Amino acid sequence: MIRLFLCLLFLFFNLAGCCAQHKPSDVPVPAKEQTSGDKFSWDFGRVKEGAVLKREFILKNESGNALNIKNVTTSCGCTASEVRKNKLSPGESTSVEVRFDSKGYEGAVQQFVYVQTDSIDNPVLRFIIRAEVVK
Repeated sequence: MIRLFLCLLFLFFNLAGCCAQHKPSDVPVPAKEQTSGDKFSWDFGRVKEGAVLKREFILKNESGNALNIKNVTTSCGCTASEVRKNKLSPGESTSVEVRFDSKGYEGAVQQFVYVQTDSIDNPVLRFIIRAEVVK
Protein backbone atom coordinates (compact mmCIF):
# COMPACT_ATOMS: atom_id res chain seq x y z
CA MET A 1 0.00 0.00 0.00
CA ILE A 2 2.84 2.36 0.83
CA ARG A 3 4.51 1.56 -2.51
CA LEU A 4 1.33 2.44 -4.36
CA PHE A 5 1.05 5.72 -2.46
CA LEU A 6 4.69 6.61 -3.18
CA CYS A 7 4.29 5.75 -6.87
CA LEU A 8 1.18 7.92 -7.14
CA LEU A 9 2.91 10.76 -5.30
CA PHE A 10 5.92 10.51 -7.63
CA LEU A 11 3.63 10.48 -10.67
CA PHE A 12 1.68 13.50 -9.40
CA PHE A 13 4.79 15.63 -8.95
CA ASN A 14 6.22 14.64 -12.33
CA LEU A 15 2.96 15.44 -14.12
CA ALA A 16 2.66 18.75 -12.31
CA GLY A 17 6.15 19.73 -13.47
CA CYS A 18 5.47 18.67 -17.06
CA CYS A 19 2.18 20.54 -17.29
CA ALA A 20 3.33 23.77 -15.66
CA GLN A 21 3.79 26.62 -18.13
CA HIS A 22 4.63 30.24 -17.74
CA LYS A 23 4.01 33.08 -20.16
CA PRO A 24 7.29 33.94 -21.93
CA SER A 25 8.23 37.51 -22.71
CA ASP A 26 8.66 38.66 -26.32
CA VAL A 27 12.34 39.51 -25.90
CA PRO A 28 14.47 37.11 -27.98
CA VAL A 29 17.16 35.24 -26.08
CA PRO A 30 20.13 33.59 -27.83
CA ALA A 31 21.09 29.97 -27.26
CA LYS A 32 22.78 29.47 -23.90
CA GLU A 33 26.41 28.48 -23.89
CA GLN A 34 27.06 25.42 -21.82
CA THR A 35 28.97 26.63 -18.79
CA SER A 36 28.72 23.36 -16.88
CA GLY A 37 30.75 21.50 -19.51
CA ASP A 38 27.88 19.08 -20.11
CA LYS A 39 28.54 17.64 -23.57
CA PHE A 40 25.25 15.72 -23.54
CA SER A 41 22.79 18.64 -23.38
CA TRP A 42 22.04 21.89 -25.20
CA ASP A 43 19.63 24.75 -24.56
CA PHE A 44 18.57 26.68 -27.67
CA GLY A 45 17.13 29.46 -25.51
CA ARG A 46 14.04 31.31 -26.73
CA VAL A 47 12.95 30.42 -30.28
CA LYS A 48 10.00 31.25 -32.50
CA GLU A 49 7.37 28.53 -32.92
CA GLY A 50 7.84 26.72 -36.24
CA ALA A 51 11.63 26.98 -36.30
CA VAL A 52 13.60 23.81 -37.05
CA LEU A 53 16.52 23.72 -34.63
CA LYS A 54 19.72 21.77 -35.22
CA ARG A 55 22.54 20.78 -32.90
CA GLU A 56 25.53 18.55 -33.52
CA PHE A 57 26.87 16.66 -30.52
CA ILE A 58 30.25 14.94 -30.57
CA LEU A 59 30.36 11.36 -29.31
CA LYS A 60 33.85 10.09 -28.49
CA ASN A 61 34.79 6.51 -27.72
CA GLU A 62 36.78 6.98 -24.53
CA SER A 63 37.08 3.26 -23.83
CA GLY A 64 39.89 0.95 -24.78
CA ASN A 65 37.60 -1.18 -26.94
CA ALA A 66 35.76 -0.68 -30.22
CA LEU A 67 32.31 0.88 -29.75
CA ASN A 68 29.37 -0.08 -31.95
CA ILE A 69 26.28 2.10 -32.13
CA LYS A 70 23.29 -0.23 -32.44
CA ASN A 71 20.36 2.17 -32.61
CA VAL A 72 19.33 5.81 -32.18
CA THR A 73 15.85 6.75 -30.96
CA THR A 74 14.15 9.99 -29.90
CA SER A 75 11.52 10.82 -27.31
CA CYS A 76 9.18 12.42 -29.86
CA GLY A 77 8.36 12.38 -33.56
CA CYS A 78 9.21 16.10 -33.66
CA THR A 79 12.86 15.21 -33.02
CA ALA A 80 15.12 13.39 -35.47
CA SER A 81 18.68 12.24 -35.07
CA GLU A 82 21.43 10.85 -37.24
CA VAL A 83 24.82 9.39 -36.33
CA ARG A 84 27.55 9.83 -38.93
CA LYS A 85 29.54 6.70 -38.05
CA ASN A 86 28.32 3.51 -36.33
CA LYS A 87 31.65 1.91 -35.45
CA LEU A 88 34.25 3.79 -33.41
CA SER A 89 37.76 2.65 -32.61
CA PRO A 90 39.22 3.61 -29.21
CA GLY A 91 39.70 7.41 -29.12
CA GLU A 92 37.67 7.95 -32.30
CA SER A 93 34.74 10.43 -32.49
CA THR A 94 31.59 10.87 -34.53
CA SER A 95 28.84 13.46 -34.67
CA VAL A 96 25.25 12.98 -33.54
CA GLU A 97 23.04 15.46 -35.37
CA VAL A 98 19.77 16.35 -33.67
CA ARG A 99 16.90 18.25 -35.34
CA PHE A 100 13.85 19.54 -33.46
CA ASP A 101 10.79 20.93 -35.25
CA SER A 102 9.12 23.39 -32.87
CA LYS A 103 5.91 23.61 -34.89
CA GLY A 104 2.91 23.21 -32.59
CA TYR A 105 4.86 23.78 -29.37
CA GLU A 106 4.72 26.63 -26.88
CA GLY A 107 6.60 27.15 -23.64
CA ALA A 108 9.42 25.09 -22.19
CA VAL A 109 10.26 22.00 -24.26
CA GLN A 110 12.72 19.22 -23.49
CA GLN A 111 13.43 16.34 -25.87
CA PHE A 112 15.76 13.36 -25.64
CA VAL A 113 17.91 11.36 -28.05
CA TYR A 114 18.97 7.87 -26.96
CA VAL A 115 22.06 6.28 -28.51
CA GLN A 116 22.20 2.54 -27.84
CA THR A 117 25.68 1.00 -27.92
CA ASP A 118 27.31 -2.33 -27.24
CA SER A 119 29.20 -0.88 -24.26
CA ILE A 120 28.78 -2.80 -21.02
CA ASP A 121 29.46 0.31 -18.92
CA ASN A 122 27.24 2.77 -20.86
CA PRO A 123 24.79 0.85 -23.06
CA VAL A 124 22.54 3.91 -23.57
CA LEU A 125 23.75 7.49 -23.92
CA ARG A 126 21.15 10.24 -23.56
CA PHE A 127 21.42 13.62 -25.26
CA ILE A 128 19.04 16.40 -24.18
CA ILE A 129 17.89 19.49 -26.07
CA ARG A 130 15.81 22.28 -24.54
CA ALA A 131 14.07 25.37 -25.87
CA GLU A 132 11.59 28.04 -24.81
CA VAL A 133 9.17 28.20 -27.75
CA VAL A 134 7.22 31.45 -28.25
CA LYS A 135 4.36 32.12 -30.69
